[in-house]
Amino acid sequence: MLMTKRKPASIGEILVEEFMKPMGLTPGALADAMGVQRKHVNELCNGRRNVSAATALILARVFGNSPEFWLNVQRRTDLWEAMHSASARKRIERARPLTPA
Repeated sequence: MLMTKRKPASIGEILVEEFMKPMGLTPGALADAMGVQRKHVNELCNGRRNVSAATALILARVFGNSPEFWLNVQRRTDLWEAMHSASARKRIERARPLTPA
């Protein structure tokens, strides 16, 4: 398991810094392009909403990349948070590898 102290870039950071700013997109314009409410985009940008498979497909269609790109960003964030959460860490450490019979 890859352990790093540096938190990976969030969906919101990537969405805003790598896509919206360079394209001059406002949250409202992106919401229109995605066919979702502006609240949905604001929650993505502010880290209050995770990327679902459906959202990944929509973002991929809007920006011309792959849904896997968006899901991998979410996956990296989820794994980092699980590895750096005290409660999740305790649950992970309680698990024991199975041995062949």
